[in-house]
Amino acid sequence: MTWPIQDGTFELGDFEVERGGVIRQARLRWQSHGTLNAARDNVIMYPCSYTATHEGLSWLIGPDKILDPERWFIVIPDMFSNGLSSSAADDPEFPPLVTMRDNVLAQHRLLSEFFGVDHIAAAYGFSMGAGQSYHWAAEFPEMVERAIIVCGSAKTSAHNKVFLSGLLRTLEAAPEYIGGGHFSTEPVASLRAFGHIYAGWGLSQDFYRAELYKSALGAPDLETFLRTDWEASFGARRAANLYAQARTWQEADISANSRYGGDLKAALNAIKAKVVLLPSETDLYFRVADNALELAELRHGEMKAIPSIWGHRAGNPMGIPDDEMFLTDAVRSWLDR
Repeated sequence: MTWPIQDGTFELGDFEVERGGVIRQARLRWQSHGTLNAARDNVIMYPCSYTATHEGLSWLIGPDKILDPERWFIVIPDMFSNGLSSSAADDPEFPPLVTMRDNVLAQHRLLSEFFGVDHIAAAYGFSMGAGQSYHWAAEFPEMVERAIIVCGSAKTSAHNKVFLSGLLRTLEAAPEYIGGGHFSTEPVASLRAFGHIYAGWGLSQDFYRAELYKSALGAPDLETFLRTDWEASFGARRAANLYAQARTWQEADISANSRYGGDLKAALNAIKAKVVLLPSETDLYFRVADNALELAELRHGEMKAIPSIWGHRAGNPMGIPDDEMFLTDAVRSWLDR
């Protein structure tokens, strides 16, 4: 890498969250790529997705990649409970619910207080990162010029909530669960089950029918794929953090605040940013139909569905050349508007 990269931790102090409780001595880890220009107007905010950290998201940054650090100053804030920023697994008194809006308000403080930024060229995000990007556009309509929503939504749908309820109930059924989203020790069996549930949703029926876990990912069979890619991944996570971020995802809604009073149409209408919605045609979480309903309420919006059988994974297409090319073209053209 030949562009400037910085890492840091922004100290928030005791951070009060909107649904009750305080993150004590809250910290927000972050990484930046590129150079902030003199006008401080070349910022792209790039929030994290579920369980992701800035290290795992930086693959799409590069002069020939989706986000160009030679043009943009890209800031990746680590979401609460990802293990780097303040996290539920590290604090038995962590608030029972930290919302996407809480995350965005903390990120806003990072930009304004640390970087001295009052305008962002774009909020870019995938999945839960897309939800936070939508929150940026609704919470700070005068500040955000563009919003790039990749496999995400303005409000978690009822069907999506059913999936998340299954994950939460699986964790709560563990003998190690002590209530309030906390565990006496890591619930190994429940984390294994968690991974199997996730595997059925993160990739599409078409992906499994085509046996891409063999041809594209190199697994010898389905059982090995589930064990090495899904059991191993979630087995390495801390259950309290998985629980906390699932709750954040479950309650996501850009209108669930005093500004909009739960009126989603009003929140979407208030967005002044130019919004591009990039759902995957086969995503099981964030459906094309959900984005189509949102599009009708946006002042300046477009939708381009990713033609992929990789399901949700199409929105984070590391190692999927066709999907990466589609996303690169769509994002770069939007950033030129």
